Amino acid sequence: MSSDLAPRPSGAVPAPADGDNRYKAVQAKLDALGRALDDAGLGLEELVRSVKRNAKRAEDAARDVANAELDPKFVELTSNVGAALGGAGAQVKKLHDTAQETADLTHETKRTHSRLYGALDDIRSNRREKTPKPGFFNR
Repeated sequence: MSSDLAPRPSGAVPAPADGDNRYKAVQAKLDALGRALDDAGLGLEELVRSVKRNAKRAEDAARDVANAELDPKFVELTSNVGAALGGAGAQVKKLHDTAQETADLTHETKRTHSRLYGALDDIRSNRREKTPKPGFFNR
């Protein structure tokens, strides 16, 4: 049984923490985060299925080892592997659910940010006069 787990290059590029808080930069960062979380969710879904398949295979192997009347310690060890994989599968499922929830919240945040600041950005971006820096009027 070989493992298919290996680092894979992905198209998602982490959003730089550069302090750029302009509207379009924040939208781009939220978009990148949402896409990365969506991609992670897909990978975690596949991992859940793979772990469940391997747990089932380990349980079947334990039964086969028991039916072959081998040393009971091998039956127990193989059964323990199946149980451990089952537990790992449950934890990966929790991680998948958390990633999905975070992705949903990221998409919602992007929409809310757009609703709150999109019109302001349009106004500020389309005028010729320079705009004061944030906090200028807070004196």
